[in-house]
Amino acid sequence: MIIPSIDLMGGSTVQLVGGRERALDAGDPRPILDQFSLAGEVAVIDLDAAIGTGSNRELIESLVSRAPCRVGGGIRDYETAIRWLDAGAAKIILGTAAKPELLSRLPRERLIAAVDCFDGRVVVKGWREGTEERASEVLRRLAPLVSGFLVTFVEREGRMVGLDVTQAKSVIESAGGVRVTIAGGVTNAEEVATLDRLGADAQVGMAIYTGRMSLADAIAAPLSSDRPDGLWPTVVVNEHGVALGLAYSDLASLREAIRFRRGVYRSRTRGLWIKGESSGATQDLLRVDLDCDRDTLRFVVRQRPPGFCHNSTTTCWGDSAGVGPGLPALERTLVARKHAAPDGSYTHRLFTNPDLLAAKIAEEAQELVEARDPDHVVAEAADLLYFTLAKLVASGRSLSDVAAELDKRALKVTRRPGNAKLPVSTAPGRSPSSQGPSTSALSTESPS
Repeated sequence: MIIPSIDLMGGSTVQLVGGRERALDAGDPRPILDQFSLAGEVAVIDLDAAIGTGSNRELIESLVSRAPCRVGGGIRDYETAIRWLDAGAAKIILGTAAKPELLSRLPRERLIAAVDCFDGRVVVKGWREGTEERASEVLRRLAPLVSGFLVTFVEREGRMVGLDVTQAKSVIESAGGVRVTIAGGVTNAEEVATLDRLGADAQVGMAIYTGRMSLADAIAAPLSSDRPDGLWPTVVVNEHGVALGLAYSDLASLREAIRFRRGVYRSRTRGLWIKGESSGATQDLLRVDLDCDRDTLRFVVRQRPPGFCHNSTTTCWGDSAGVGPGLPALERTLVARKHAAPDGSYTHRLFTNPDLLAAKIAEEAQELVEARDPDHVVAEAADLLYFTLAKLVASGRSLSDVAAELDKRALKVTRRPGNAKLPVSTAPGRSPSSQGPSTSALSTESPS
């Protein structure tokens, strides 16, 4: 698999040769991250912090909020490690600080130990100082404490000289089953495929920035097909993971999909097919995943109405199958009614009267607090979620945004105590003037 790399120096995306000579400046990393994250996690390395000449902390914090990032560079103590984990880094990369006494205090599943080596020996201080320690020794010692290694062949980094397969095999063996990411020298898709077959990932920067290898080619490198036409079955899902339908891809269609970040496929009858080009039901491509056998793709997309199917349904299995049960279905209904609810209807009142909506949220929250019978708890929770979703839709946001926020919070290592701001007994009750209809919103006006 490919791990695209963004190296930062002075707030700009750079590529260095051998860790010293600046060979390329690609500018603002944010649009680069948006493109790279189609492949999954992106390595973001603060070179200034690694060398000790500065920091790109605020910029990296903004990147972490945009996409899953492996953050490295200058993480040398427990406090800095925790700060990046709490900030939402998918994983953190520790170099010289990757010692057992520190690693053992941190969540193993989010730790990558960086082992930078020159001719097999570890180098430190931004690759500027050599040591006598063998890289293989470090890998064996730290393997029980981390979920992955980033091994950089410094003598090859940025030089576009190709992968040393023998060297790669050696470090993969030394890692003892812990996933290894190789950086340094990878120049083409065949080398990415070779590493994937060996059970390792390729971290690539220079080859992509210079156009020597496209991101699409790197993603597709491990893929194979047993079909006579050579196509890759492509499962298309929405942000909630609900299957919209089945399509097919080849390298040409994947290149276009990655280039424009849209749903582009290979139709078996029409050739290159840009979804929604004529109907308007276009797709924003969010991510491309490979299955375990490397013969099937999954496109995660944001689908525009009326849906994926040529029959103008959300999915190829009909409308109800495409939104999922419960909350996604209710969200879709509220979005449809936001601008189309008849004047005087209850939904119209909720979207046009923020005071009413606020009062209903407070009312239903209090009723949920007071509920004791399990069935009553379910009913009151449904009422509260209905009005909460109405507030969300009215603000122009979505359940996907909420899910992303929850996922981000789940990455925090430091936990707040979560004490109530007010004792329950003194929490404000319902104001009689704020009460809406005596029956629940769900029974007053069905969201279906």
